[in-house]
Amino acid sequence: MSRWPRWLAFASLCLVAGLPASGGAAQAADAKGFVPLFDGKTLDGWQGDTELWSVEDGMIVGTTDNKRIGHNSFLSTDKTYKNFVLKVKFKLRNGNSGIQFRSKRKADHVVEGFQADIADKRYMGILYYESSGPGRGILHDVDPEKVAQHFNRDGWNEYVITADGPHITQVLNGYKTVDYRETSPLRNDREGVIALQLHVGPPMRIWFKDIAIKELP
Repeated sequence: MSRWPRWLAFASLCLVAGLPASGGAAQAADAKGFVPLFDGKTLDGWQGDTELWSVEDGMIVGTTDNKRIGHNSFLSTDKTYKNFVLKVKFKLRNGNSGIQFRSKRKADHVVEGFQADIADKRYMGILYYESSGPGRGILHDVDPEKVAQHFNRDGWNEYVITADGPHITQVLNGYKTVDYRETSPLRNDREGVIALQLHVGPPMRIWFKDIAIKELP
C-alpha cells in the first residue's frame, strides 16, 4: 500500500487536531491567542489613502516618495479595540512614523490619540498623543541614547504595545521604553482604532508586517 502524499497527511493531522491546514486561515488565533490584523495580501480591514499605502511581498508599505502630503496621514483599522496586547514588526527607511492605538479617526485619513512613536532619530520609543489641534504631546519620554542601543536602524524591529485599562506599556525589541498610567479623570481614551502613520515632511518610507493582536478582558 502506497504512503499518503505529505501534504495530505499533514492536512489530515491538522483536521484531527482542529488546526488550520494552511496559511489560508489567516484570521485564526495562534496558541497564545493572537489574531492577525493583516492578511499579508490585501488591505482588507484597513482604510487609508491607497496612493500612500500598498502591499508588497507580505508587507504593508507606506511611502510619500511619489505623493507629497500636507498633514500626517494614516492607515487605520476598520475595527476599534479597547484592552489588548499588540505586536507589530516594522522597518524604517527614514523619517518619522508611529503606531496609533485607542485612537479616533477624523476626516481625510487623520487619526488622533495615543502613538507608539517610530523615528530615525530623537523620538524613537516615546509615547505620544497625536492631535491635529492643540494636543497633549509627549506623554512619556525616553533616553534617546539608551533606546538607540535597542533599535535596529537598518533592519526589522518589533513593538509590543499593551493597553490594559489606564496602564500602557511599550516594549521595543525586548526593551521597555514606556510604562505609563493614565491618571487624568477627564480622559476617555480607552477604545479606538489602530493605525499606521506617514509623517508630513521629506519623502519617507516604512514597512510593517506580522501585525497581530490579543484582546484582553
